[in-house]
Amino acid sequence: MERWATFDCYGTLIDWDGGVRAELARVFGEEQADELLVRYHEVEPELQRDGASSYRNVLTESMRRLGAPPGQEHGLAESLPGWRAFPEVQSALEELRRRGWRLAILSNTDSDFIAASQVHIGVPFDEVVVAQEIASYKPAHKHWEEFFARTNAPREGHVHVGASLFHDIEPANELGLPSVWINRTGEPATVQATRELTDLFALPETLDELVAA
Repeated sequence: MERWATFDCYGTLIDWDGGVRAELARVFGEEQADELLVRYHEVEPELQRDGASSYRNVLTESMRRLGAPPGQEHGLAESLPGWRAFPEVQSALEELRRRGWRLAILSNTDSDFIAASQVHIGVPFDEVVVAQEIASYKPAHKHWEEFFARTNAPREGHVHVGASLFHDIEPANELGLPSVWINRTGEPATVQATRELTDLFALPETLDELVAA
């Protein structure tokens, strides 16, 4: 049986909060960055709800709603290709591939952004599904529907890995899929993932426990 691990990208593999916060600090000042990061987490899902906007436009409109000065509203979109992967990501994904896992990304982003982020991750993926292609943002289920349609992956051999309870763990639960929550910030759990980790260091062993070779 093929074993597939699907991943959220931003917040799970790429340091999304760090990238967003750094740009907010540059535009608005360090003293406002933390408060505006919280506000950004509220604004972004509102703009993604109907699936009609590209992620580039979501980032730009988010900056406008946060009050970015004229000429600075494109800052987040321009900075995203430089956002770095978390330090353990490459080695963890390489080990998963060594153990026979196939890897996919299911991301609320655009094709050009995910291509740039894959360079930072440094490990090939067998499939990538992005919001721009399917006109839908997680937590809607269309990413998973498209993934299964493209790959014919066995549901019993699939685990989803994500850092967002709202975007990833809740829909995985709704779909009856096992999940691993990467809780890097010590967030309190409001829904139950199959497993919870603070990073990806123990992910290969954890996935092997969930789906035996």
